[in-house]
Amino acid sequence: MDAPQLRDDYYLNLVDWSDSNNLAVALSSCVYIWSASSSQVTKLHDYAEDDDLVASVGWSRLGGNYLATGTHTGIVHLWDTETQKLIRTFEGHQGRVGALSWSNSHILSSGSKDKTILNRDLREKAQFMSRYEGHRQEICGLKWSFDDQFLASGGNDNKLMIWGQHGSKNVTRPLHKFNSHKAAVKAIAWSPHQSGLVASGGGTADRCIKFWNTRAGIELDSIETGS
Repeated sequence: MDAPQLRDDYYLNLVDWSDSNNLAVALSSCVYIWSASSSQVTKLHDYAEDDDLVASVGWSRLGGNYLATGTHTGIVHLWDTETQKLIRTFEGHQGRVGALSWSNSHILSSGSKDKTILNRDLREKAQFMSRYEGHRQEICGLKWSFDDQFLASGGNDNKLMIWGQHGSKNVTRPLHKFNSHKAAVKAIAWSPHQSGLVASGGGTADRCIKFWNTRAGIELDSIETGS
């Protein structure tokens, strides 16, 4: 697949695959949808119209064709890709939104260069229902667990943090703060089979995949990958 202007920026999340076999790709200011079944390409939106760039894309776990996009100006948009209509616009961040994650319910979380995570309930009119603060640098990894019990966040401060389910409108502290990575934590994956088990990958200066028991708050294993 040709992907001209795919930005070479470690901290952004510019590609995401949906349950309905569609690939969302952000190329500079444009968001494209590629259908794996038909090979058809659709331009969803060009953010050049808004004097903006795309920093992240993330498909909803709720099924259907809902896609969230995060921008360099800190805006999060929710799209119906089937009708190509903008459904909602969310504000609240003061920096680019490079990480997005959906829960299995109606929660959309966004992580920003402003070091905060905003959790939004799509059923509510409010811009966000809670704010998580704990990272000291940009948030570049974000992932809800399959059982919706935990949200894991990785940052350029080399930290992996585990947050409780939803918190309140007040600033919420992480349940666990893991410090053993030696570079930015972007790659995060929860086990679909074992509750509370998460893996995280560190950047160039770290080169390790680490496994964590988030219920006990302990590191289970670390694998040096050499890359």
